[in-house]
Amino acid sequence: MNFNGKIVIITGASSGIGEACAYEFDRQGASVVLAARNTDKLAAVAARLTNPSLVVKADVAVEEDCNRLVGETIARFGKINVLVNNAGITMRALFNEASLDVIRQVMDINFWGMVYCTKYALPYLLQTKGSVIGMSSIAGFKGLPGRTAYSASKFAMNGFLESLRIENFKTGLHVLIACPGYTASNIRNVALGKDGRPQGDTPLDESKLMQPDEVARYIANATAKRKKYLILTRQGKLTVWLNRFFPSLLDKAVYNTVAKEENSPF
Repeated sequence: MNFNGKIVIITGASSGIGEACAYEFDRQGASVVLAARNTDKLAAVAARLTNPSLVVKADVAVEEDCNRLVGETIARFGKINVLVNNAGITMRALFNEASLDVIRQVMDINFWGMVYCTKYALPYLLQTKGSVIGMSSIAGFKGLPGRTAYSASKFAMNGFLESLRIENFKTGLHVLIACPGYTASNIRNVALGKDGRPQGDTPLDESKLMQPDEVARYIANATAKRKKYLILTRQGKLTVWLNRFFPSLLDKAVYNTVAKEENSPF
């Protein structure tokens, strides 16, 4: 399995799963286009890559940034084989207490950022019969209390990508919905509170979670095999299964789990 000569765009590539995906696709021979808002962090990631790469400062919530990201990729490499829509943010607050600006910000980054990047990259992905990857979540299958905006954005992502896959049933476009489950990263540290300020700490023991480099290997493998879905961790697979057959039971279990988190909103 390798991606020799392939061009891979990764949003949110400055840390976490996005950074790990950059290393994994580079290891397998791809040239990686790194996109995020922090160019210093992107440059540090690029310095560790073996193959030719490109750093593009981009805020995926800004449509023109997404258009420019694709344009600079084409100008440099002339094609796109894989788009990894990884950029994302979460929140942690009861909907009754959360500012609507928090909901909008999460949707703008998680959902609209994915839509913008996919829209502008799609013509080139169709030329290469390439892959669109959405970094979704188990929260896109089961709503999580205290994370209404995050779950909404992932449900929306799943619906969008499923529709896109069916629309391109005969074009050769590959669409992967990847659901890593809880993964060690800084996404919970920067989660937005009810007033839009980062909560600053994680309610989980990050050392016990799946590590980003392991997630990246699964994603690269699923992309190479052109899988439709990737659901990781035993907990994630069990959650999806229980929600299908015993949704009420799972509602209670999810509530109790979140209620036990440190500084839980319940």
